[in-house]
Amino acid sequence: MKVYLAGPITGLTYDMADSWRYYATRNLAPAGIIAVSPLRGKEYLTTLGKLSGNGREYLDISALSNPPGVLTRDHWDCRRADAILANLLGATHVSIGTVMEIAWAHAYHKPLVLVMEPEGNPHDHMMLTQVAGFQVKTLDEGLTVIKALKAGG
Repeated sequence: MKVYLAGPITGLTYDMADSWRYYATRNLAPAGIIAVSPLRGKEYLTTLGKLSGNGREYLDISALSNPPGVLTRDHWDCRRADAILANLLGATHVSIGTVMEIAWAHAYHKPLVLVMEPEGNPHDHMMLTQVAGFQVKTLDEGLTVIKALKAGG
Protein backbone atom coordinates (compact mmCIF):
# COMPACT_ATOMS: atom_id res chain seq x y z
CA MET A 1 0.00 0.00 0.00
CA LYS A 2 1.17 3.52 -0.81
CA VAL A 3 -0.02 6.63 0.98
CA TYR A 4 0.69 10.16 -0.23
CA LEU A 5 1.64 12.64 2.51
CA ALA A 6 -0.08 15.92 1.65
CA GLY A 7 0.35 19.05 3.73
CA PRO A 8 1.58 22.63 3.67
CA ILE A 9 5.09 23.45 2.48
CA THR A 10 4.81 27.13 1.51
CA GLY A 11 6.19 29.43 4.19
CA LEU A 12 7.96 26.59 6.01
CA THR A 13 11.58 25.49 5.96
CA TYR A 14 12.37 22.09 4.48
CA ASP A 15 12.88 20.66 7.98
CA MET A 16 9.58 22.08 9.26
CA ALA A 17 7.68 20.65 6.28
CA ASP A 18 9.49 17.32 6.44
CA SER A 19 9.44 16.57 10.18
CA TRP A 20 5.90 15.16 10.34
CA ARG A 21 6.43 13.33 7.05
CA TYR A 22 9.56 11.68 8.44
CA TYR A 23 7.63 10.66 11.55
CA ALA A 24 4.76 9.26 9.46
CA THR A 25 7.13 7.35 7.19
CA ARG A 26 8.87 5.73 10.17
CA ASN A 27 5.53 4.92 11.78
CA LEU A 28 3.96 3.34 8.68
CA ALA A 29 6.95 1.33 7.42
CA PRO A 30 6.64 -1.52 9.97
CA ALA A 31 3.07 -2.06 8.73
CA GLY A 32 4.38 -2.46 5.17
CA ILE A 33 2.98 0.91 4.07
CA ILE A 34 5.07 3.04 1.73
CA ALA A 35 4.79 6.73 2.54
CA VAL A 36 5.26 8.96 -0.51
CA SER A 37 6.53 12.43 0.32
CA PRO A 38 6.53 15.38 -2.08
CA LEU A 39 9.87 16.36 -0.49
CA ARG A 40 11.73 13.16 -1.36
CA GLY A 41 14.88 13.79 -3.34
CA LYS A 42 14.78 17.49 -2.51
CA GLU A 43 17.11 17.67 0.48
CA TYR A 44 18.95 20.51 -1.30
CA LEU A 45 16.03 22.75 -0.24
CA THR A 46 17.38 22.75 3.33
CA THR A 47 19.69 25.63 2.39
CA LEU A 48 16.93 27.96 1.18
CA GLY A 49 15.18 28.92 4.41
CA LYS A 50 11.42 29.35 4.13
CA LEU A 51 10.02 27.94 0.90
CA SER A 52 7.79 29.91 -1.42
CA GLY A 53 4.73 28.67 -3.22
CA ASN A 54 5.57 30.16 -6.59
CA GLY A 55 8.75 28.17 -7.24
CA ARG A 56 10.52 30.95 -9.11
CA GLU A 57 13.65 30.68 -6.98
CA TYR A 58 13.93 26.96 -7.81
CA LEU A 59 14.00 27.31 -11.61
CA ASP A 60 17.74 26.69 -11.88
CA ILE A 61 18.13 24.33 -8.93
CA SER A 62 16.39 21.17 -10.09
CA ALA A 63 13.68 20.02 -12.46
CA LEU A 64 12.08 18.36 -9.41
CA SER A 65 11.51 21.74 -7.76
CA ASN A 66 10.47 23.99 -10.61
CA PRO A 67 6.73 24.60 -11.06
CA PRO A 68 6.01 22.05 -13.81
CA GLY A 69 8.16 19.44 -12.06
CA VAL A 70 6.35 19.87 -8.74
CA LEU A 71 2.92 19.74 -10.33
CA THR A 72 3.76 16.74 -12.50
CA ARG A 73 5.26 14.58 -9.75
CA ASP A 74 2.75 15.50 -7.04
CA HIS A 75 -0.17 14.79 -9.38
CA TRP A 76 1.38 11.49 -10.48
CA ASP A 77 2.03 10.54 -6.85
CA CYS A 78 -1.59 11.23 -5.87
CA ARG A 79 -2.90 9.18 -8.81
CA ARG A 80 -0.77 6.15 -7.96
CA ALA A 81 -1.30 6.28 -4.20
CA ASP A 82 -3.84 4.00 -2.56
CA ALA A 83 -4.80 6.70 -0.04
CA ILE A 84 -3.98 10.31 0.83
CA LEU A 85 -3.07 11.51 4.32
CA ALA A 86 -3.48 15.30 4.51
CA ASN A 87 -1.97 16.84 7.63
CA LEU A 88 -3.22 20.40 8.05
CA LEU A 89 -2.49 20.75 11.77
CA GLY A 90 -1.19 24.18 12.69
CA ALA A 91 -1.71 25.70 9.24
CA THR A 92 -1.69 29.49 9.36
CA HIS A 93 -2.97 30.06 5.82
CA VAL A 94 -4.62 27.99 3.13
CA SER A 95 -2.23 25.67 1.31
CA ILE A 96 -3.27 25.79 -2.35
CA GLY A 97 -1.12 22.80 -3.29
CA THR A 98 -2.59 20.66 -0.52
CA VAL A 99 -6.12 21.67 -1.51
CA MET A 100 -5.32 20.50 -5.06
CA GLU A 101 -4.03 17.18 -3.71
CA ILE A 102 -7.21 16.78 -1.68
CA ALA A 103 -9.27 17.48 -4.80
CA TRP A 104 -7.27 14.85 -6.72
CA ALA A 105 -7.97 12.34 -3.94
CA HIS A 106 -11.67 13.00 -4.37
CA ALA A 107 -11.55 12.95 -8.18
CA TYR A 108 -9.66 9.65 -8.26
CA HIS A 109 -11.76 8.06 -5.49
CA LYS A 110 -8.84 7.70 -3.10
CA PRO A 111 -9.60 7.44 0.61
CA LEU A 112 -8.68 10.75 2.24
CA VAL A 113 -7.62 10.94 5.87
CA LEU A 114 -7.79 14.58 6.94
CA VAL A 115 -5.84 15.59 10.05
CA MET A 116 -7.05 18.98 11.24
CA GLU A 117 -8.15 20.85 14.32
CA PRO A 118 -11.94 20.77 14.86
CA GLU A 119 -12.07 24.59 14.74
CA GLY A 120 -9.89 27.52 13.75
CA ASN A 121 -7.94 25.97 10.88
CA PRO A 122 -7.97 28.12 7.71
CA HIS A 123 -8.87 24.98 5.73
CA ASP A 124 -12.13 24.52 7.66
CA HIS A 125 -14.40 24.80 4.64
CA MET A 126 -17.30 22.56 3.65
CA MET A 127 -15.89 21.83 0.19
CA LEU A 128 -12.77 20.41 1.80
CA THR A 129 -14.14 18.71 4.87
CA GLN A 130 -16.91 16.94 2.99
CA VAL A 131 -14.53 15.05 0.70
CA ALA A 132 -12.66 13.56 3.65
CA GLY A 133 -13.68 9.99 4.31
CA PHE A 134 -11.99 10.25 7.68
CA GLN A 135 -11.33 13.38 9.74
CA VAL A 136 -9.20 13.15 12.88
CA LYS A 137 -7.59 15.57 15.33
CA THR A 138 -4.05 14.15 15.63
CA LEU A 139 -1.42 12.77 13.31
CA ASP A 140 -1.26 9.55 15.32
CA GLU A 141 -5.00 9.05 14.82
CA GLY A 142 -4.52 9.60 11.10
CA LEU A 143 -1.74 7.03 10.97
CA THR A 144 -3.97 4.55 12.81
CA VAL A 145 -6.69 5.02 10.19
CA ILE A 146 -4.18 4.49 7.35
CA LYS A 147 -2.96 1.26 8.99
CA ALA A 148 -6.56 0.07 9.37
CA LEU A 149 -7.20 0.73 5.69
CA LYS A 150 -4.24 -1.49 4.80
CA ALA A 151 -5.38 -4.20 7.19
CA GLY A 152 -8.54 -4.55 5.11
CA GLY A 153 -6.65 -4.93 1.84
